[in-house]
Amino acid sequence: MSGKRFAIVVALVSALGLSACGENKEASPNEKISGATCSDLSGDLGSGNDVGVVSLSPTATEMLYAIGAGDQVIAVDNMSNFPESAGGADSKLSGFEPNVEAIAGMNPDVVLITYDPGDLVTQLENLGIDTWTGPAAMSIDDSYQQLTELGDLTGHETGAAKVVDCMKAEIQSITATAQQAAIGREDLTYYFELDDTFYSITSNTFIGQLLKPLGLSSIADGVQEGNDWPQLNIETIVSSDPDVIFLADSKCCGQDAATVASRPGWTEMTAVLNSDIVALDDDIASRWGPRVVDLVAAVGNAVASVGE
Repeated sequence: MSGKRFAIVVALVSALGLSACGENKEASPNEKISGATCSDLSGDLGSGNDVGVVSLSPTATEMLYAIGAGDQVIAVDNMSNFPESAGGADSKLSGFEPNVEAIAGMNPDVVLITYDPGDLVTQLENLGIDTWTGPAAMSIDDSYQQLTELGDLTGHETGAAKVVDCMKAEIQSITATAQQAAIGREDLTYYFELDDTFYSITSNTFIGQLLKPLGLSSIADGVQEGNDWPQLNIETIVSSDPDVIFLADSKCCGQDAATVASRPGWTEMTAVLNSDIVALDDDIASRWGPRVVDLVAAVGNAVASVGE
């Protein structure tokens, strides 16, 4: 994703008091909509096998621990920060610039990756180490498929099935509740901010498909034909006047309701005036594992409280 920043070209408007529009709405999944966690299930998740795993994919790491295969994880990359017990915070491994020698020294049976940054797969296979690739999901069914594959790989078929069933049930429940709250109301529009250079998403993306059934349409739809992750400009965002703003850049870029409200030209936007600005967890918003349920619940809560 480019770090290039658009110059601000809109004129300053008279500032409104930030005290009235400077608070994030709570992004917890436990308010009006109670989304059960699917990332830490109890009960029988299967006995597993003896396959040792190195994960260079934060999403795959979350999936492994959710299905009960955490004990088979030898090491993870430095971006695998959930769960904390995975040890990503202290890891020297990188999924972007993998050290084949370091990985091989851990004697894994299989290495999990999101993509091959070069000839990693070939190098590992030449050393007799298998690889598994779980690319970014294009739909929720892709998430379910990857969970199932990891269950088969680690001998935790039961755990994977339970996580998938949990996700399906919770997403269905949250969606139904949000739809009930939206009866008699037209679809809401939203601006989903990926970073502070105004990259966004359309309704065709993985997240967009999850949000559409909640009664939400992206202001980025159709802005750039064929591009579902367009970089929007200030005029487009302000003139679209979205009902709600989702910030997936609160960690990476320090964005919150106050910073949004302080942007020139944004203070009179509906979402800002009504404090319908929802700060999301960047990691949850960028991964497609079991915590997708937490994301949908947070958005569902926002939909239920728009305008309040």
